[in-house]
Amino acid sequence: MIFVTVGSQLPFDRLVKAVDAWAAGSGEAAAFAQIGSSAYKPAHMEWAPYLPVDSFRRKLEAASLVVSHAGMGNLLLALQAKKPILVMPRRLQLDEIRNDHQLATARWLRQMPGVRVADDTEELVDALRRAEWNEPGAMRAEASPELLAAVREFIECP
Repeated sequence: MIFVTVGSQLPFDRLVKAVDAWAAGSGEAAAFAQIGSSAYKPAHMEWAPYLPVDSFRRKLEAASLVVSHAGMGNLLLALQAKKPILVMPRRLQLDEIRNDHQLATARWLRQMPGVRVADDTEELVDALRRAEWNEPGAMRAEASPELLAAVREFIECP
């Protein structure tokens, strides 16, 4: 099952529509979407506006792939659950978010195992059609040496 989640703060109709269009022609893979306050209501997959925490966790655990905006909360949950995640960043120019911080997040995410980034709906649907995603390893309980060095440099910089 593919679990689509757009978070709880803003609608992301572009993502929901793209996955719903893919689901219409997919046939083999079931999908469930948590769509938030989306105006678009999927016709080819099950959905709910919001899920209680326990239901959200059950959907996440049952998923073979998580599809999401480039939000850190969903990313961390997917990595903790050892689920591959396909992200598409929201864009300011499309009035999907208040600034373009998700574009920066998406650039950074490209280097992470188990994470695939789609820059637009065509790439998103293509990635779903190919079903080419890798299982991420376990999320580390400690920070990487590179992250620690970057934080140390930031703090100690005069």
